[in-house]
Formats: sequence, structure tokens, C-alpha cells
Amino acid sequence: MFRNILVTIDLNDPVSWEKALPQAAELAKASGGGLHLLAVVPDMGMPLVEGFFPAHYEEHALTMAKAKLDELAREALPADTPHEQHVALGQITARILETAAATGADLIVMASHDPDLAQNFLIGGHAGKVVRRSPVSVLVVRE
Repeated sequence: MFRNILVTIDLNDPVSWEKALPQAAELAKASGGGLHLLAVVPDMGMPLVEGFFPAHYEEHALTMAKAKLDELAREALPADTPHEQHVALGQITARILETAAATGADLIVMASHDPDLAQNFLIGGHAGKVVRRSPVSVLVVRE
């Protein structure tokens, strides 16, 4: 049974967690395990782009993401669900896989939805990449 579950959260898109988070919480409860909630703030990608944003923009974005993730956890999870929140900056798929390794996750739970519809063919772009690259099991929850 899975005891250390990583759940990916897109704070700007409730579809990314509305079904996945309750299912992950049920799995954790059934196995006596806990959850790791992860929100990834995409980085600028290029130093040239950073010049168009205010100083310390990324730090502010991470702080705001942490606050929103804390609020989401309080509102969406049963009070008795053991969990930790994680916020990362960078390329989404890479940060999901890095966080899974760092937390010792034995399951990654994520929604099939990807807000970039151009990449959302059979399975969301990020979900598909995680499924292909993850050394641990991945549960993709349909919308």
C-alpha cells in the first residue's frame, strides 16, 4: 500500500486538485500514510525575461504560493490527514520528480488535466511526462 503520497497542485486551476486531492487523502487514510502537497511556480526560463518583472518577483511568487497552498490544505483536507506542503520554483515536471525523490514518495497523484490544451492530447502534458519518467507509481485522476 502507498504510505507516502505526493499530490501535485496547480493553484491557479482547481481542476488539478478537486478530484485528485480527495482520492489521495483516502489512499493515505487507508494505508495509514500521509500526503505531500506540491505547488510549482514556473520560473522565467530566460534571464532576459526576468528583466521585465519587479525585483524579487520569484521570491514573492513563492511566498504567495505557500500561503495559498496552506489555505487549500486547511479547507480541502480532513483535519486528521497527515500532510506537508511544498512549493518549488522551476520546470514543472522536473520539480515534481525531484520532490518525489526528496520526500521518498511511493506514489504521485495528479490530475490528467493540463491547462495548456495544445499539449493535452491523451493525457495532460505534465502528467504524461511524469508517468514516463517517474521511478515510482503515478495515479492519474481523470477530471
